[in-house]
Amino acid sequence: MVHTSRPGDGPAPASRRLFLALAGVAAAAPLLGAPQATAAPAAKGLDDPATKEIAMKLVSSAENSSLDWKAQYKYIEDIGDGRGYTAGIIGFCSGTHDMLDLVELYTARKPGNVLAKYLPALRAVDGTDLHAGLDPNYPKDWRKAAQDSAFQQAQNDERDRVYFDPAVRQGKTDGLRALGQFAYYDAIVMHGDGSDPTSFRNIRKRALAKAKPPAQGGDESAYMNAFLDARVWAMKQEEAHSDTSRVDTAQRVFLRKGNFDLEPPLDWKVYGDSYHLG
Repeated sequence: MVHTSRPGDGPAPASRRLFLALAGVAAAAPLLGAPQATAAPAAKGLDDPATKEIAMKLVSSAENSSLDWKAQYKYIEDIGDGRGYTAGIIGFCSGTHDMLDLVELYTARKPGNVLAKYLPALRAVDGTDLHAGLDPNYPKDWRKAAQDSAFQQAQNDERDRVYFDPAVRQGKTDGLRALGQFAYYDAIVMHGDGSDPTSFRNIRKRALAKAKPPAQGGDESAYMNAFLDARVWAMKQEEAHSDTSRVDTAQRVFLRKGNFDLEPPLDWKVYGDSYHLG
């Protein structure tokens, strides 16, 4: 998506946190007739398939004003934010390297595809908002490629590699449930994870200066509020992101309700439009 740093900048994301072990139940056999100790069901992470589907719809409501995220494989336009073309399910940009990575992956899997001929131009415009070598037919060819299941899968895989999986890993490391993991994911989608002040890692750093996450003994709600405060600050640093409703009338709504597992029904607003998932 639209972000200020290349997604490959900086160190690799943190490892997944360890699963909590049950304490004291394996030390001895239970007494005859005594009820067996049972573990409470683990909270679902954002990578649970049903919860991941919710996450995709939440992001699509903010990025495309639609819950139909799969309709966005073919999306492409220059939205005038200085990042060239923005396209696909997560807003891959010709100026921020992730679009180049995507087309390279697609071409490695399917040589001679309709976008392969644009690779030299994509390399040349990377880091700029230029269209040199892409106009006039690149948008038309992108939409044609989007009909190919191989290109759709490449978009899914790059979304997960660059944005979704790192966000979920860091969220689990910090002891956050699905809502916190989603807040991380949405932040990485918009801001990337580079070294600039508004990148995801520095949004998280600002939050850590105010509150501790659960993995460090902190309160999940207090930490989430600190993170969302830091996210709003980062969004307001750039005019293109200055509408903070995707935090104020979406993520904070779920947080105020204590819906840390992102369990439906969900009701939220983005840019004044209302959405519901039952």
